[in-house]
Amino acid sequence: MNKEKELILNDNLWKVCCRLSLPAIIAMILYGLNVIFDGIFVGRLVNETAFAGLSIVYPLTQLSLGLGSLVGVGAGSYLSILLGNDDKEMQGKLLGNANLISIVATVVMILFGFIFMNPMLRALGAEGEVLSYAVSYYRVTLIGSVFWIIGLAYNMIVRAEGKMKTAAIMMGIGLIVNIISNYVLMAILKLGVAGAAWGTNIGMFVYALLFVIYCKSGKVSFNANVFTINTDRDVIKEIISLGMPSLIMSVMGIIQGIIILRALKAFGTELDITFYGAVFRIFNFSLTPIYGLMRALQPVAGINYGAKQYQRSISSFKIFSFVALIVMLPFWILSMISPSLVLGSMLPQVSFGAEYIFCFRVFMTIAPLLSVTMTAMTFWPSIKKGKPATLIGLGRQLFLYIPLMIILPRIFGIQSIYVGSLAIDVFLSIIVIFMLAQNFKELRELEVKETRCCLE
Repeated sequence: MNKEKELILNDNLWKVCCRLSLPAIIAMILYGLNVIFDGIFVGRLVNETAFAGLSIVYPLTQLSLGLGSLVGVGAGSYLSILLGNDDKEMQGKLLGNANLISIVATVVMILFGFIFMNPMLRALGAEGEVLSYAVSYYRVTLIGSVFWIIGLAYNMIVRAEGKMKTAAIMMGIGLIVNIISNYVLMAILKLGVAGAAWGTNIGMFVYALLFVIYCKSGKVSFNANVFTINTDRDVIKEIISLGMPSLIMSVMGIIQGIIILRALKAFGTELDITFYGAVFRIFNFSLTPIYGLMRALQPVAGINYGAKQYQRSISSFKIFSFVALIVMLPFWILSMISPSLVLGSMLPQVSFGAEYIFCFRVFMTIAPLLSVTMTAMTFWPSIKKGKPATLIGLGRQLFLYIPLMIILPRIFGIQSIYVGSLAIDVFLSIIVIFMLAQNFKELRELEVKETRCCLE
Protein backbone atom coordinates (compact mmCIF):
# COMPACT_ATOMS: atom_id res chain seq x y z
CA MET A 1 0.00 0.00 0.00
CA ASN A 2 1.46 3.39 -1.00
CA LYS A 3 1.68 6.07 1.68
CA GLU A 4 -1.06 8.26 0.19
CA LYS A 5 -3.53 5.37 0.13
CA GLU A 6 -2.62 4.36 3.68
CA LEU A 7 -3.11 7.94 4.86
CA ILE A 8 -6.50 8.20 3.15
CA LEU A 9 -7.82 4.88 4.47
CA ASN A 10 -6.52 4.94 8.04
CA ASP A 11 -5.49 8.37 9.30
CA ASN A 12 -7.55 11.05 11.05
CA LEU A 13 -9.71 12.73 8.40
CA TRP A 14 -8.92 16.24 9.63
CA LYS A 15 -5.24 15.42 9.23
CA VAL A 16 -5.94 13.94 5.79
CA CYS A 17 -7.79 17.12 4.83
CA CYS A 18 -4.91 19.33 5.97
CA ARG A 19 -2.27 17.20 4.23
CA LEU A 20 -4.11 17.05 0.89
CA SER A 21 -6.00 20.34 0.80
CA LEU A 22 -3.19 22.88 0.95
CA PRO A 23 -1.34 21.63 -2.16
CA ALA A 24 -4.70 21.02 -3.91
CA ILE A 25 -5.81 24.60 -3.22
CA ILE A 26 -2.45 25.93 -4.36
CA ALA A 27 -2.75 23.85 -7.55
CA MET A 28 -6.20 25.21 -8.36
CA ILE A 29 -5.21 28.80 -7.54
CA LEU A 30 -2.26 28.41 -9.89
CA TYR A 31 -4.54 26.95 -12.55
CA GLY A 32 -7.07 29.75 -12.03
CA LEU A 33 -4.30 32.31 -12.41
CA ASN A 34 -3.79 31.12 -15.99
CA VAL A 35 -7.12 32.73 -16.91
CA ILE A 36 -6.57 35.75 -14.65
CA PHE A 37 -3.16 36.50 -16.16
CA ASP A 38 -4.56 36.18 -19.69
CA GLY A 39 -7.07 38.87 -18.75
CA ILE A 40 -4.46 41.05 -17.05
CA PHE A 41 -2.02 40.87 -19.97
CA VAL A 42 -4.72 41.59 -22.56
CA GLY A 43 -6.34 44.33 -20.47
CA ARG A 44 -3.03 46.11 -19.81
CA LEU A 45 -0.97 45.38 -22.95
CA VAL A 46 -3.66 45.58 -25.63
CA ASN A 47 -6.88 47.48 -24.86
CA GLU A 48 -10.41 47.37 -23.47
CA THR A 49 -11.88 46.18 -26.78
CA ALA A 50 -9.46 43.25 -26.86
CA PHE A 51 -10.53 42.37 -23.32
CA ALA A 52 -14.17 42.41 -24.48
CA GLY A 53 -13.20 39.99 -27.28
CA LEU A 54 -11.48 37.75 -24.76
CA SER A 55 -14.58 37.89 -22.53
CA ILE A 56 -16.81 36.83 -25.41
CA VAL A 57 -14.62 33.88 -26.43
CA TYR A 58 -14.13 32.74 -22.82
CA PRO A 59 -17.18 30.39 -22.71
CA LEU A 60 -15.94 28.60 -25.85
CA THR A 61 -12.46 28.06 -24.45
CA GLN A 62 -14.11 26.41 -21.46
CA LEU A 63 -15.22 23.56 -23.71
CA SER A 64 -11.61 22.36 -23.92
CA LEU A 65 -11.41 22.42 -20.14
CA GLY A 66 -14.80 20.71 -19.96
CA LEU A 67 -13.53 17.87 -22.14
CA GLY A 68 -10.39 17.71 -20.01
CA SER A 69 -12.62 17.45 -16.94
CA LEU A 70 -14.70 14.73 -18.62
CA VAL A 71 -11.58 12.61 -18.99
CA GLY A 72 -9.84 13.76 -15.81
CA VAL A 73 -12.80 13.54 -13.42
CA GLY A 74 -14.04 10.31 -14.99
CA ALA A 75 -10.66 8.56 -15.08
CA GLY A 76 -9.63 10.05 -11.74
CA SER A 77 -12.82 9.03 -9.92
CA TYR A 78 -12.62 5.52 -11.37
CA LEU A 79 -8.91 5.26 -10.52
CA SER A 80 -9.54 6.21 -6.88
CA ILE A 81 -12.18 3.51 -6.56
CA LEU A 82 -9.85 0.96 -8.22
CA LEU A 83 -7.05 1.94 -5.84
CA GLY A 84 -9.45 1.46 -2.92
CA ASN A 85 -10.47 -2.06 -3.95
CA ASP A 86 -6.93 -2.88 -5.22
CA ASP A 87 -8.01 -3.87 -8.75
CA LYS A 88 -4.63 -3.76 -10.50
CA GLU A 89 -5.87 -5.25 -13.76
CA MET A 90 -8.35 -2.45 -14.39
CA GLN A 91 -5.86 0.16 -13.19
CA GLY A 92 -3.53 -0.88 -16.00
CA LYS A 93 -6.23 -0.33 -18.62
CA LEU A 94 -7.25 3.11 -17.42
CA LEU A 95 -4.75 5.46 -19.05
CA GLY A 96 -4.93 3.94 -22.52
CA ASN A 97 -8.70 4.38 -22.60
CA ALA A 98 -8.40 7.93 -21.22
CA ASN A 99 -5.97 8.71 -24.05
CA LEU A 100 -8.42 7.39 -26.64
CA ILE A 101 -11.27 9.54 -25.30
CA SER A 102 -8.97 12.60 -25.23
CA ILE A 103 -7.91 12.13 -28.86
CA VAL A 104 -11.46 11.62 -30.13
CA ALA A 105 -12.71 14.62 -28.14
CA THR A 106 -9.91 16.81 -29.51
CA VAL A 107 -10.60 15.90 -33.13
CA VAL A 108 -14.34 16.54 -32.76
CA MET A 109 -13.78 19.87 -31.02
CA ILE A 110 -11.23 21.15 -33.54
CA LEU A 111 -13.46 20.29 -36.50
CA PHE A 112 -16.55 21.77 -34.88
CA GLY A 113 -14.66 24.86 -33.70
CA PHE A 114 -13.12 25.78 -37.05
CA ILE A 115 -16.28 25.08 -39.03
CA PHE A 116 -18.61 27.05 -36.76
CA MET A 117 -16.16 29.60 -35.31
CA ASN A 118 -17.67 32.80 -36.73
CA PRO A 119 -21.34 31.80 -36.22
CA MET A 120 -20.64 30.86 -32.58
CA LEU A 121 -18.74 34.07 -31.85
CA ARG A 122 -21.44 36.17 -33.52
CA ALA A 123 -24.05 34.29 -31.46
CA LEU A 124 -22.10 35.37 -28.38
CA GLY A 125 -22.38 38.98 -29.53
CA ALA A 126 -19.02 39.58 -31.21
CA GLU A 127 -18.93 42.16 -34.00
CA GLY A 128 -16.38 44.31 -35.75
CA GLU A 129 -13.09 44.76 -33.90
CA VAL A 130 -14.31 42.67 -30.96
CA LEU A 131 -14.98 39.76 -33.34
CA SER A 132 -11.50 40.11 -34.82
CA TYR A 133 -9.88 39.86 -31.39
CA ALA A 134 -12.12 36.91 -30.44
CA VAL A 135 -11.26 35.00 -33.63
CA SER A 136 -7.53 35.60 -33.13
CA TYR A 137 -7.64 34.17 -29.61
CA TYR A 138 -10.02 31.27 -30.27
CA ARG A 139 -8.22 30.06 -33.41
CA VAL A 140 -4.95 29.64 -31.53
CA THR A 141 -6.58 27.88 -28.56
CA LEU A 142 -8.18 25.38 -30.95
CA ILE A 143 -4.77 24.56 -32.43
CA GLY A 144 -3.46 23.73 -28.95
CA SER A 145 -6.67 22.16 -27.63
CA VAL A 146 -5.18 18.66 -27.34
CA PHE A 147 -2.85 19.98 -24.64
CA TRP A 148 -5.70 21.80 -22.87
CA ILE A 149 -7.59 18.49 -22.68
CA ILE A 150 -4.84 16.03 -21.78
CA GLY A 151 -2.93 18.54 -19.65
CA LEU A 152 -5.89 19.02 -17.32
CA ALA A 153 -6.91 15.33 -17.46
CA TYR A 154 -3.45 14.08 -16.57
CA ASN A 155 -3.17 16.48 -13.64
CA MET A 156 -6.51 15.26 -12.29
CA ILE A 157 -5.30 11.67 -12.53
CA VAL A 158 -2.27 12.55 -10.40
CA ARG A 159 -4.62 14.10 -7.83
CA ALA A 160 -6.77 10.96 -7.92
CA GLU A 161 -3.77 9.06 -6.54
CA GLY A 162 -3.80 11.44 -3.57
CA LYS A 163 -0.56 13.09 -4.74
CA MET A 164 -1.70 16.67 -4.41
CA LYS A 165 1.78 18.08 -3.85
CA THR A 166 3.04 16.57 -7.10
CA ALA A 167 0.03 17.96 -8.98
CA ALA A 168 0.59 21.41 -7.44
CA ILE A 169 4.24 21.45 -8.49
CA MET A 170 3.18 20.60 -12.05
CA MET A 171 0.65 23.43 -11.95
CA GLY A 172 3.22 25.87 -10.60
CA ILE A 173 5.73 25.08 -13.32
CA GLY A 174 3.04 25.36 -15.99
CA LEU A 175 1.89 28.75 -14.68
CA ILE A 176 5.42 30.16 -14.61
CA VAL A 177 5.94 29.00 -18.20
CA ASN A 178 2.59 30.54 -19.16
CA ILE A 179 3.42 33.93 -17.60
CA ILE A 180 6.87 34.08 -19.15
CA SER A 181 5.46 33.04 -22.53
CA ASN A 182 2.71 35.67 -22.33
CA TYR A 183 5.20 38.40 -21.51
CA VAL A 184 7.60 37.43 -24.27
CA LEU A 185 4.89 36.97 -26.90
CA MET A 186 2.83 40.04 -25.97
CA ALA A 187 5.18 42.63 -24.46
CA ILE A 188 8.27 41.88 -26.54
CA LEU A 189 7.04 40.28 -29.78
CA LYS A 190 3.78 42.31 -29.80
CA LEU A 191 1.56 39.39 -30.86
CA GLY A 192 -1.48 40.75 -29.02
CA VAL A 193 -4.34 38.44 -28.04
CA ALA A 194 -2.89 35.64 -30.19
CA GLY A 195 0.23 35.84 -28.02
CA ALA A 196 -1.92 35.35 -24.91
CA ALA A 197 -3.47 32.24 -26.46
CA TRP A 198 -0.09 30.82 -27.54
CA GLY A 199 1.25 31.43 -24.04
CA THR A 200 -1.59 29.41 -22.54
CA ASN A 201 -1.06 26.65 -25.13
CA ILE A 202 2.60 26.43 -24.12
CA GLY A 203 1.64 26.22 -20.44
CA MET A 204 -0.84 23.40 -21.17
CA PHE A 205 1.80 21.54 -23.18
CA VAL A 206 4.09 21.71 -20.14
CA TYR A 207 1.35 20.14 -17.97
CA ALA A 208 1.15 17.17 -20.34
CA LEU A 209 4.94 16.87 -20.63
CA LEU A 210 5.39 16.86 -16.86
CA PHE A 211 2.92 13.98 -16.53
CA VAL A 212 4.90 11.93 -19.05
CA ILE A 213 8.09 12.63 -17.08
CA TYR A 214 6.28 11.68 -13.86
CA CYS A 215 5.12 8.36 -15.32
CA LYS A 216 8.59 7.53 -16.63
CA SER A 217 10.12 8.33 -13.23
CA GLY A 218 8.45 5.25 -11.71
CA LYS A 219 6.74 7.24 -8.91
CA VAL A 220 3.22 6.64 -10.21
CA SER A 221 1.14 4.36 -7.94
CA PHE A 222 -0.55 2.36 -10.71
CA ASN A 223 0.39 0.79 -14.05
CA ALA A 224 0.42 4.00 -16.11
CA ASN A 225 1.06 3.12 -19.75
CA VAL A 226 1.14 6.73 -20.91
CA PHE A 227 1.75 6.09 -24.61
CA THR A 228 -0.88 3.39 -25.07
CA ILE A 229 -4.34 3.49 -26.67
CA ASN A 230 -6.94 1.00 -25.42
CA THR A 231 -10.54 0.35 -26.45
CA ASP A 232 -12.03 -1.39 -23.42
CA ARG A 233 -15.78 -0.68 -23.50
CA ASP A 234 -16.33 -1.17 -19.78
CA VAL A 235 -13.53 1.23 -18.83
CA ILE A 236 -14.63 3.83 -21.40
CA LYS A 237 -18.20 3.57 -20.09
CA GLU A 238 -17.07 4.15 -16.51
CA ILE A 239 -14.85 7.12 -17.43
CA ILE A 240 -17.58 8.80 -19.47
CA SER A 241 -20.38 8.17 -16.98
CA LEU A 242 -18.37 9.50 -14.03
CA GLY A 243 -16.93 12.43 -15.97
CA MET A 244 -20.09 13.42 -17.85
CA PRO A 245 -21.40 15.79 -15.12
CA SER A 246 -18.27 17.94 -15.50
CA LEU A 247 -18.67 18.09 -19.28
CA ILE A 248 -22.37 18.89 -19.01
CA MET A 249 -21.63 21.73 -16.61
CA SER A 250 -19.09 23.13 -19.08
CA VAL A 251 -21.45 22.83 -22.06
CA MET A 252 -24.30 24.34 -20.10
CA GLY A 253 -21.90 27.08 -19.01
CA ILE A 254 -21.23 27.86 -22.68
CA ILE A 255 -24.96 28.06 -23.38
CA GLN A 256 -25.35 30.24 -20.29
CA GLY A 257 -22.56 32.49 -21.57
CA ILE A 258 -24.26 32.80 -24.97
CA ILE A 259 -27.56 33.77 -23.37
CA ILE A 260 -25.99 36.31 -21.01
CA LEU A 261 -23.69 37.87 -23.60
CA ARG A 262 -26.55 38.22 -26.07
CA ALA A 263 -28.64 39.88 -23.36
CA LEU A 264 -25.76 42.23 -22.55
CA LYS A 265 -25.36 43.08 -26.22
CA ALA A 266 -29.10 43.66 -26.69
CA PHE A 267 -29.81 45.63 -23.52
CA GLY A 268 -26.39 46.90 -22.45
CA THR A 269 -23.17 48.36 -23.78
CA GLU A 270 -19.64 47.18 -24.55
CA LEU A 271 -18.74 48.26 -21.01
CA ASP A 272 -21.37 45.83 -19.68
CA ILE A 273 -19.70 42.99 -21.61
CA THR A 274 -16.28 44.01 -20.32
CA PHE A 275 -17.64 44.24 -16.77
CA TYR A 276 -19.27 40.80 -16.95
CA GLY A 277 -16.04 39.26 -18.26
CA ALA A 278 -14.09 40.73 -15.35
CA VAL A 279 -16.70 39.75 -12.73
CA PHE A 280 -16.92 36.21 -14.07
CA ARG A 281 -13.15 35.76 -13.90
CA ILE A 282 -12.96 37.19 -10.37
CA PHE A 283 -15.89 35.03 -9.25
CA ASN A 284 -14.26 31.89 -10.63
CA PHE A 285 -10.97 32.84 -9.01
CA SER A 286 -12.72 33.29 -5.65
CA LEU A 287 -13.96 29.71 -5.99
CA THR A 288 -10.51 28.22 -6.59
CA PRO A 289 -10.13 27.17 -2.91
CA ILE A 290 -13.40 25.25 -3.31
CA TYR A 291 -12.11 23.71 -6.55
CA GLY A 292 -8.97 22.70 -4.63
CA LEU A 293 -10.93 21.08 -1.81
CA MET A 294 -13.11 19.32 -4.38
CA ARG A 295 -10.05 17.77 -5.98
CA ALA A 296 -8.59 16.84 -2.61
CA LEU A 297 -11.89 15.24 -1.58
CA GLN A 298 -12.13 13.11 -4.72
CA PRO A 299 -9.41 10.54 -3.89
CA VAL A 300 -10.42 10.47 -0.21
CA ALA A 301 -14.09 9.78 -0.92
CA GLY A 302 -13.30 7.47 -3.86
CA ILE A 303 -10.61 5.33 -2.25
CA ASN A 304 -12.66 4.90 0.93
CA TYR A 305 -15.72 4.05 -1.14
CA GLY A 306 -13.70 1.46 -3.09
CA ALA A 307 -12.53 0.00 0.24
CA LYS A 308 -16.19 -0.09 1.41
CA GLN A 309 -15.58 2.43 4.19
CA TYR A 310 -18.77 4.31 3.39
CA GLN A 311 -19.16 6.26 6.63
CA ARG A 312 -15.63 7.53 6.21
CA SER A 313 -16.56 8.78 2.71
CA ILE A 314 -19.50 10.68 4.21
CA SER A 315 -17.35 12.20 6.93
CA SER A 316 -14.77 13.26 4.38
CA PHE A 317 -17.40 15.19 2.43
CA LYS A 318 -18.55 17.07 5.53
CA ILE A 319 -15.02 17.97 6.60
CA PHE A 320 -13.79 19.01 3.16
CA SER A 321 -16.86 21.15 2.36
CA PHE A 322 -16.53 22.93 5.73
CA VAL A 323 -12.83 23.64 5.18
CA ALA A 324 -13.62 24.85 1.64
CA LEU A 325 -15.96 27.43 3.12
CA ILE A 326 -13.40 28.65 5.66
CA VAL A 327 -10.55 28.90 3.15
CA MET A 328 -12.47 30.83 0.48
CA LEU A 329 -13.84 33.45 2.89
CA PRO A 330 -10.84 35.87 3.04
CA PHE A 331 -10.80 36.72 -0.69
CA TRP A 332 -14.60 36.76 -0.76
CA ILE A 333 -14.73 39.21 2.15
CA LEU A 334 -12.13 41.43 0.44
CA SER A 335 -14.18 41.37 -2.75
CA MET A 336 -17.38 42.28 -0.94
CA ILE A 337 -15.74 45.10 1.06
CA SER A 338 -13.68 46.60 -1.77
CA PRO A 339 -15.04 45.67 -5.22
CA SER A 340 -13.28 48.61 -6.88
CA LEU A 341 -9.89 47.38 -5.66
CA VAL A 342 -10.46 43.86 -7.03
CA LEU A 343 -11.92 45.04 -10.35
CA GLY A 344 -9.14 47.60 -10.70
CA SER A 345 -6.47 44.91 -10.58
CA MET A 346 -7.73 43.65 -13.95
CA LEU A 347 -9.06 46.83 -15.55
CA PRO A 348 -7.16 49.75 -13.97
CA GLN A 349 -8.18 52.17 -16.70
CA VAL A 350 -11.94 51.61 -16.22
CA SER A 351 -14.01 53.21 -13.46
CA PHE A 352 -17.22 51.38 -12.54
CA GLY A 353 -20.13 53.26 -10.99
CA ALA A 354 -22.37 52.37 -8.03
CA GLU A 355 -24.73 50.32 -10.21
CA TYR A 356 -21.89 48.06 -11.36
CA ILE A 357 -20.55 47.70 -7.81
CA PHE A 358 -24.02 46.60 -6.66
CA CYS A 359 -24.16 43.95 -9.40
CA PHE A 360 -20.69 42.75 -8.46
CA ARG A 361 -21.67 42.29 -4.80
CA VAL A 362 -24.92 40.51 -5.70
CA PHE A 363 -23.13 38.10 -8.05
CA MET A 364 -20.45 37.34 -5.44
CA THR A 365 -22.94 36.78 -2.59
CA ILE A 366 -23.63 33.12 -3.45
CA ALA A 367 -19.97 32.04 -3.39
CA PRO A 368 -19.81 30.74 0.25
CA LEU A 369 -22.87 28.50 -0.22
CA LEU A 370 -21.23 26.87 -3.23
CA SER A 371 -18.76 25.15 -0.90
CA VAL A 372 -21.48 22.51 -0.40
CA THR A 373 -23.04 22.52 -3.88
CA MET A 374 -19.80 22.28 -5.82
CA THR A 375 -18.19 19.77 -3.46
CA ALA A 376 -21.25 17.56 -3.98
CA MET A 377 -20.55 17.57 -7.73
CA THR A 378 -17.22 15.87 -6.98
CA PHE A 379 -18.53 13.63 -4.19
CA TRP A 380 -21.20 11.96 -6.32
CA PRO A 381 -18.86 10.62 -9.06
CA SER A 382 -16.44 9.52 -6.34
CA ILE A 383 -19.08 7.13 -4.99
CA LYS A 384 -20.13 5.98 -8.50
CA LYS A 385 -23.24 8.17 -8.59
CA GLY A 386 -22.77 10.31 -11.66
CA LYS A 387 -26.51 10.67 -12.29
CA PRO A 388 -27.34 13.18 -9.48
CA ALA A 389 -24.53 15.46 -10.61
CA THR A 390 -25.72 15.19 -14.22
CA LEU A 391 -29.32 16.02 -13.25
CA ILE A 392 -28.26 19.02 -11.21
CA GLY A 393 -26.02 20.32 -14.01
CA LEU A 394 -28.74 19.95 -16.65
CA GLY A 395 -31.59 21.11 -14.42
CA ARG A 396 -29.83 24.28 -13.34
CA GLN A 397 -29.31 25.45 -16.89
CA LEU A 398 -32.25 24.06 -18.89
CA PHE A 399 -35.06 24.68 -16.42
CA LEU A 400 -33.76 27.64 -14.41
CA TYR A 401 -30.86 29.64 -15.78
CA ILE A 402 -31.54 29.75 -19.50
CA PRO A 403 -35.30 30.57 -19.30
CA LEU A 404 -34.79 33.21 -16.62
CA MET A 405 -31.81 34.83 -18.35
CA ILE A 406 -33.89 35.17 -21.53
CA ILE A 407 -36.91 36.65 -19.75
CA LEU A 408 -35.54 38.76 -16.88
CA PRO A 409 -33.28 41.21 -18.80
CA ARG A 410 -36.14 42.04 -21.17
CA ILE A 411 -38.34 43.05 -18.26
CA PHE A 412 -36.00 44.28 -15.52
CA GLY A 413 -32.79 45.17 -17.36
CA ILE A 414 -29.15 44.12 -16.99
CA GLN A 415 -29.12 44.05 -13.17
CA SER A 416 -31.59 41.14 -13.19
CA ILE A 417 -28.87 38.89 -14.65
CA TYR A 418 -26.91 39.17 -11.42
CA VAL A 419 -29.91 39.07 -9.07
CA GLY A 420 -31.42 36.12 -10.96
CA SER A 421 -28.13 34.19 -10.77
CA LEU A 422 -28.12 34.57 -7.00
CA ALA A 423 -31.73 33.38 -6.63
CA ILE A 424 -31.14 30.33 -8.85
CA ASP A 425 -28.06 29.15 -6.95
CA VAL A 426 -29.71 29.62 -3.54
CA PHE A 427 -32.65 27.48 -4.67
CA LEU A 428 -30.34 24.86 -6.17
CA SER A 429 -28.20 24.65 -3.04
CA ILE A 430 -31.28 23.73 -0.98
CA ILE A 431 -32.09 20.89 -3.40
CA VAL A 432 -28.49 19.61 -3.29
CA ILE A 433 -28.53 19.49 0.52
CA PHE A 434 -31.70 17.36 0.51
CA MET A 435 -30.23 15.00 -2.12
CA LEU A 436 -27.02 14.60 -0.12
CA ALA A 437 -28.99 13.71 3.01
CA GLN A 438 -30.66 10.88 1.08
CA ASN A 439 -27.31 9.64 -0.29
CA PHE A 440 -25.78 9.61 3.18
CA LYS A 441 -28.70 7.53 4.46
CA GLU A 442 -28.24 5.00 1.63
CA LEU A 443 -24.49 4.68 2.24
CA ARG A 444 -24.98 4.14 5.98
CA GLU A 445 -27.55 1.42 5.30
CA LEU A 446 -25.19 -0.22 2.80
CA GLU A 447 -22.34 -0.25 5.32
CA VAL A 448 -24.57 -1.79 8.00
CA LYS A 449 -25.75 -4.44 5.54
CA GLU A 450 -22.22 -5.37 4.44
CA THR A 451 -21.03 -5.47 8.08
CA ARG A 452 -23.80 -7.92 8.91
CA CYS A 453 -22.91 -10.10 5.91
CA CYS A 454 -19.28 -10.21 7.04
CA LEU A 455 -20.27 -11.21 10.58
CA GLU A 456 -22.52 -13.97 9.29
